[in-house]
Amino acid sequence: SGLTDTIMVVSYDVTNQKATVMSIPRDTTVNVRSSYKSINGVYNNNGRGEDGIQALKTQVSKLVGFVPDYYVMIDWELVGQMVDAIGGVYFDVPYHMGYDDPYQDLHIHFEPGYQYLNGEDAMNLVRWRKNNDGTATPGGGGDTSRLDVQHQFLKAVLSQTLQLKNVTRIGQLAELFGENVVSDLTIENLFWFGSQAIMGGLNVDDVNFVTMPCTNKSVWSRSYGNMQSYVVPNTDELVDLVNECFNPYLEDLSSKELD
Repeated sequence: SGLTDTIMVVSYDVTNQKATVMSIPRDTTVNVRSSYKSINGVYNNNGRGEDGIQALKTQVSKLVGFVPDYYVMIDWELVGQMVDAIGGVYFDVPYHMGYDDPYQDLHIHFEPGYQYLNGEDAMNLVRWRKNNDGTATPGGGGDTSRLDVQHQFLKAVLSQTLQLKNVTRIGQLAELFGENVVSDLTIENLFWFGSQAIMGGLNVDDVNFVTMPCTNKSVWSRSYGNMQSYVVPNTDELVDLVNECFNPYLEDLSSKELD
């Protein structure tokens, strides 16, 4: 559908071997003329392609106070291919997941516990958002639950990828990126970052996964004629997080630099 349901801002400090990954909830509200005011529609509503990317960069910059240096747009297939390339991933599934969508031929079924996941399993895991019964208990649904699972899964992938035994697979992973990723990073860039991470000693414990501090809001929409669910940033908490983990400038940003 062209919706970017998973949006992450990543900062990698190569010198100090630390990284932070912040998920931006897909329903984060943006100040646009379109009646669809969730950030996951920005790319689609601006024609996709380079125009869509630049529009999304602009909206992200309003949230974090700076324009990201690079972008990486990942096709779903890459998740599975990368997991298969590193020999699968062992992951502790946090709770029961049961979801079926016959229109997409999508069937997600996992029981809780530590288990081996191949590429297809991985794709299903990161796509899961709710169960068939629609419950909102842990394991029941919502974007926050999905982001939490994605963070834990990416930690498991990193833990395995960053092992020295996988240094020989950096080239293979870079090639997979070249085939499945749209980015302004070259294959050489990706190879260099991967080499720095593995050979430089980046540890999974030094990669911090967070979700943008936010609050859920229900807002009346004149276009749709009903209440729409949105997410708004918690400004003070977000500014503190940006200054601690992302700010590329010498001086701290303030809420004035964020829109």
